[in-house]
Amino acid sequence: MEENALVDNKELNLWEALVPVFVLIAMLAYNMLVIGENAGDYNNQLILLIAGAIAFVLGLFNKVKSQSIIKAIGVNMKSVLVPIVILLLVGALSASWLLSGVIPAMIYYGIKLINPDIFLPTTVIIASIVSVATGSSWTTSATIGVALIAIGRAMGLPAGAVAGAVISGAYFGDKMSPLSDTTNLAAAMAGTKLITHIKYMLYTTVPSILITIVVFFILSLTGDSKLVQGTEAMLDAVTERFVISPWLFLVPLAVVILIIKKASPILALSVGVLLGLIVSYIFQPQLFDELPSKMLFLSNSTWAGVGLSSSNEQLQGLFEAKGIVGMFGTILLIICAMIFGGIMDAIGALTRISQALLSVATSVFGLYASTVASCLTLNLTASDQYLAIVVPGKMFQNAYADKGLAPENLSRTLEDSGTVTSVLIPWNTCGAYQSATLGVGVGEYALYAIFNYVSPFMTLLFAAFRIKIAQLSKES
Repeated sequence: MEENALVDNKELNLWEALVPVFVLIAMLAYNMLVIGENAGDYNNQLILLIAGAIAFVLGLFNKVKSQSIIKAIGVNMKSVLVPIVILLLVGALSASWLLSGVIPAMIYYGIKLINPDIFLPTTVIIASIVSVATGSSWTTSATIGVALIAIGRAMGLPAGAVAGAVISGAYFGDKMSPLSDTTNLAAAMAGTKLITHIKYMLYTTVPSILITIVVFFILSLTGDSKLVQGTEAMLDAVTERFVISPWLFLVPLAVVILIIKKASPILALSVGVLLGLIVSYIFQPQLFDELPSKMLFLSNSTWAGVGLSSSNEQLQGLFEAKGIVGMFGTILLIICAMIFGGIMDAIGALTRISQALLSVATSVFGLYASTVASCLTLNLTASDQYLAIVVPGKMFQNAYADKGLAPENLSRTLEDSGTVTSVLIPWNTCGAYQSATLGVGVGEYALYAIFNYVSPFMTLLFAAFRIKIAQLSKES
């Protein structure tokens, strides 16, 4: 928060600030709609760098020193060091949990125990519970989310729908858990107490998650009731390749407990990787019988990924894991996004756009709408969830007070729009992470991430009809 001081460049006008944004959106749209499947693996990364270069030149023309721009890029890079390490660990985790039989065990018991007719709403509820307990949408996706994706695919459900259900539940907890960093950050930026903030969010968050569950329930009812075919054959294929035991669930349980006990995500995931490798020796010795070196196989698998053969074609894709190398493309996307966001911040473009949005807020609803728009814009341009909370939080705090609104109005709006929409943008750190972790593209799951796009509309609905809009007390 201290390093993310807002840069206000009086030389830069609004239209100049928007030029890189327009270029970015136009090029990404062309890449997706025209080039489509023929686009290269790193086209989005290149587009972000081109838009960043345009912003850099605009900054130089508007009296911004190149050293200031480079410094801002450095600050942005520093902010994503931990997420990058987490991504690398998630790649290793997916490989070690596959080799240990943890993910196959989740698939096996999931197919046996979860009713496929209500799998999607059940997924939302399970992900919500785990994310409230851990306070992290990222940890939720890396643990139970990966398993739910695998189970859903085994059942024949669309991967995008399952991923949308996982993400909806994961971001419910990311908003509502007192352990969540975004929850604490939003309360701090608005100047309200954490518990007050959480209680006030219930008004918009509970209806949003209920709508999400109902929609997924309807989708389940209108879907194919014969999605699961050859269930016994799938179960046989799992047990044919892996030793399945309930004891394997101790590995993900250990990771969840560490997160609940406020251990760092890096420590928790590292323990998860090590436990997975140890358990693979104990439970899955048959995987190594034909190999000269168990240690070499395990190290290569966690680094380069693993693909195990299966007698069942439906499960073949589930017996593959990316490993650390499989995360490199996502990490490069995050780095390019941070370069673009750092330049936009350094030249004063982010501040200029937020000020323009603030200037049109002449009513209470207009203030709410401007806050939502500012959060969305920051998620789109700064490519970082935290900046989408910090910048509007600083910009709009006095405006809410001037209209006699309690600070929890601002903190709730920051969460309803800044926290949850970050995952809907492919080059945002959250969108890139979730896509890489779950193995489902943002374009596939965005339509199904119902909670994430219902939440901003819910906060605007409450503002439009003046429902539960807390006023400042006379003392305040």
